Amino acid sequence: MISPAQEVLQNVFGYDAFRGHQQAVIESVIAGEDALVLMPTGGGKSLCYQIPALVREGTGIVISPLIALMQDQVDALTELGVRAAFMNSSQDWAANRAVERAFLAGELDLLYVAPERLLTERCLDLLDRGRPALFAIDEAHCVSQWGHDFRPEYLGLSCLHERWPGVPRLALTATATAVTRDEIVQRLELGQARQFVSSFDRPNIQYRIVEKADVKRQLLSFIREEHAGDCGIVYALSRKRVDETAAMLCREGLQALPYHAGLDAAERARNQARFLREDGLIMVATIAFGMGVDKPDVRFVAHIDLPKSIEGYYQETGRAGRDGEPATAWLAYGLQDVVQRRRMIGESGGDTRFQQSQREQLDAMLALCETVACRRTGLLAYFDETLARPCGNCDTCVDPPKAWDGTIAAQKLLSAVYRLWHERGQRFGGGHLIDILRGEETARVREHGHDTLSVYGVGSDLSAQAWRGVLRQVLARGLLQPDAQGYGTFELTRSSRAVLKGETTLMLREAPPARKKKTPRKAAQHAALPEAALARFEVLRAWRADMAREHEVPAYVIFHDATLREIAQEQPGSLQALSGISGVGARKLERYGEALLALMAEGSSA
Repeated sequence: MISPAQEVLQNVFGYDAFRGHQQAVIESVIAGEDALVLMPTGGGKSLCYQIPALVREGTGIVISPLIALMQDQVDALTELGVRAAFMNSSQDWAANRAVERAFLAGELDLLYVAPERLLTERCLDLLDRGRPALFAIDEAHCVSQWGHDFRPEYLGLSCLHERWPGVPRLALTATATAVTRDEIVQRLELGQARQFVSSFDRPNIQYRIVEKADVKRQLLSFIREEHAGDCGIVYALSRKRVDETAAMLCREGLQALPYHAGLDAAERARNQARFLREDGLIMVATIAFGMGVDKPDVRFVAHIDLPKSIEGYYQETGRAGRDGEPATAWLAYGLQDVVQRRRMIGESGGDTRFQQSQREQLDAMLALCETVACRRTGLLAYFDETLARPCGNCDTCVDPPKAWDGTIAAQKLLSAVYRLWHERGQRFGGGHLIDILRGEETARVREHGHDTLSVYGVGSDLSAQAWRGVLRQVLARGLLQPDAQGYGTFELTRSSRAVLKGETTLMLREAPPARKKKTPRKAAQHAALPEAALARFEVLRAWRADMAREHEVPAYVIFHDATLREIAQEQPGSLQALSGISGVGARKLERYGEALLALMAEGSSA
């Protein structure tokens, strides 16, 4: 006999087996226990509360931070025959009242609520009068005051334990270090909760970090050469940069949309809805976009500015490849990124402890950028996870960079800063420092008499690009720092002394050779299907697009690509055979089964 949870998994969701810790989490919550769940994006966190909500009596209450995505989550559940609804400020009074009545009548399996709405007296009173089956706190890392996505309203969610002590709670996140986990436990009063920590590894994502040159050209080449026609996300630091990049991609014939807090709410909602519902769109956004986005077929995430922390980087890159298919996390990073990020920390206005935390997070991100070792190993180590061997699927594994003894070069650079500031009381930016070291005869060098400095020309053996790499890495290691006044110049630090005196050796990363052009990943994926199956797959995709438009839902809500690919490959000839395809549950079999069989029959006779 199968358990009630397994029956729901098969009949509702169409899957034969649980993955990883899913079964243990689900059984624990069904038994009434609290849980803290860490699973990578795409690891199946949602099933950990959706299945218990369908098994336990009452309604599962899901606390989600983004009201803009609740509609899509509810649409996906409704397609499966699950009675789901949401309450948020996007609804009018009548719609909210209808949801409240359905909840009180016991007609909902799952109810999505934003934390701000849940903490109102009206909502708390409503829950008192109904029957919550469980409380699922999604994106639980938002409770961390030191984290990248802190949401102050999350601090009030400890009231769940106080007000409904007998209702199980589970906090879920894809991103949390050991420190963040402790903070979640403390602030949500989850001291007795079982902790389920899955591997943070996403082996289908290839991590790549390149030296920033002409970043827009680099981005365009990356998309055209490797992800033509694919859906992707491009992250930029500022609203202006988002708008400019989206416009550039559109001029170049790509479908791109902007998303940032400077756009009005209606435009943001329209752009997000299009991204979720249409194939091949590129969203160019600030980090305001993305939390909770469960679009499975995002094939790449590109950063054209340096993320401020590894946690933020991991969270953002994790939006690629949720379906388990190959995806790319691409980051362009340069000297100005280091300067800008360090300056932003200094200008943040936070207390000393906060700024120190921000510097430590940035230092970890910079170390990941400059490593000569496997990037995945460094990324996982940040989350206290050890990788047994290099991954073979990151740029440092595929094209290993060389390390070289840059101690003397760093001494020359630090000496140039010392000569200018301590001997002449002058400060200059990186470009001028490099001109001095290389012995360039520029007007500015002559104007200030810098051709008479003892360091003038001592670095002529290195190219300007190589010196930019030295300067970037010296900054990344804290041997120089941007000036406090924000003029774009540099100061020595306490750590500079050991290098200047030759008391430490400094191994630096050599820029890797130019990467060869690659076959677009989409072509590689399709090549895995035989020609006849590929033709059936494209027919199925076209049919799915029609169904999605008819039902006004994203295409992946109908079926994921992986399900369509398996149908095209196996070509089932009966409803029973179709029910054995992963992702085809009872409701979808009833709704779409005959149409799919007809398409397969047409394909056989063609």
